[in-house]
Amino acid sequence: MAERGSSTNAYLLVPIILIAALLGTAVIRGPNLVSESGIGSAIIVAAPLILATYALMVLAVTGRSTVDLAVGPLLAFINVVIVKLSTAGYLTSPIATFIVALGLGMLYQLLFALIVIWVRVQPIIVALSGFLALTGINLVIMPRPGGVAPAFMSDWGLGTSIFSPVLLILALATAGWYLFTATTFYSNLKMMGYDERAAWTSGVKTSTVRIGAHLIAGIYVGLGAICYTALISSGDPTQGQNMTLTAVTALVLGGVALSGGRGGAIGALMGAVSLWLIGYVLATFNFGAIQAFMTQMVYGVILVLSLLLTLLVPLISRYVSFISPWSAFLVLALVVIGIMLQVTTYGAFETLEPVVASATLADRYFLLPPARVAADGLAFSPIQGFALLAGLAAIAFVFTARLVNAEAGARTMGLFLYLFVAVLLTALFVAILLQPESLLFGAAP
Repeated sequence: MAERGSSTNAYLLVPIILIAALLGTAVIRGPNLVSESGIGSAIIVAAPLILATYALMVLAVTGRSTVDLAVGPLLAFINVVIVKLSTAGYLTSPIATFIVALGLGMLYQLLFALIVIWVRVQPIIVALSGFLALTGINLVIMPRPGGVAPAFMSDWGLGTSIFSPVLLILALATAGWYLFTATTFYSNLKMMGYDERAAWTSGVKTSTVRIGAHLIAGIYVGLGAICYTALISSGDPTQGQNMTLTAVTALVLGGVALSGGRGGAIGALMGAVSLWLIGYVLATFNFGAIQAFMTQMVYGVILVLSLLLTLLVPLISRYVSFISPWSAFLVLALVVIGIMLQVTTYGAFETLEPVVASATLADRYFLLPPARVAADGLAFSPIQGFALLAGLAAIAFVFTARLVNAEAGARTMGLFLYLFVAVLLTALFVAILLQPESLLFGAAP
């Protein structure tokens, strides 16, 4: 079970590395992202895509290559219905709006599940039929974008603050998934995704499990439609097709297996955020009249590359098994935070000329020796040097420990080699610390 969990987590390395690279680039290209309004706007814009990816993730885990291509048109269908009812004066309260949105999503997904179970049609056929039918129905209900969203949503899509009802919906949706994973129903769902025949033989009611998974997906689509309505404050029947392509790409990029049995909210969230960051980074470049086509082309290329990387991850993970995805996330997060701090504080301080503090003034006015600004060497004070060496020693120790753990089961001299390297590194740091007047601290040779 532990090996299966570690191999599953290996698929998160790709979205983690991609998010770090894209977020660093986005912060450099658009520094306004690192602000309260920038983060708030990002949450509101990305929320519909994240929730649509959650819906696809739930269905993909069930197996049978269940990818609901109609997730985008279904989201747009709920959007135009809410706006139509609101414009007519039938929807005025939040409770009624949520009931309509979640109810429509669950009804469609229930119909989807019943057709797959009882009519025994392949899910991809049902999904494609739903995509075409809902695309036409949306245009019949609302031929062109327009209408007005419910009045209580007027402040939801402003994006002026980080904490908003949209963020609350995202948090509750993610927390709800992880509460769901603690149930026996989720275990049966994953078992069915790995092997439906074996699950049925083991006594799992596969039809009930499949219907439950579709109902959960309908809830996520309904929540996504509410966030999308709050974002645009109107109805738009034409955005469903783009949403489907983007959500499927985010699903694959997040390491969710389309064959079933593997997937989670973290991977889907990372995939959706990566896709949003790609659009944000591309928007900082000026491609002229082909801006929209360039974005769609990049989405398509990333979808193909993600499928290829999914095939290569089991092979690559054999050689980098000592690298934990969460360790990589921690290290890359520190790097990205450093880039954010540099970008946000750049130009906030005036440049001063180097000042040399004499020994008398240093002894009189400083409790600790100051950094030797004009001295030779790297201009580190003893405390700064000690902090630097302590950090390097910690990194070396963690890296060596991971290597030792990876080689512990091998009948080779690898374990002795890494222990020998660790002893040499420790001796090096001890030797430097015992010589505080070395060139590292700016002393004369």
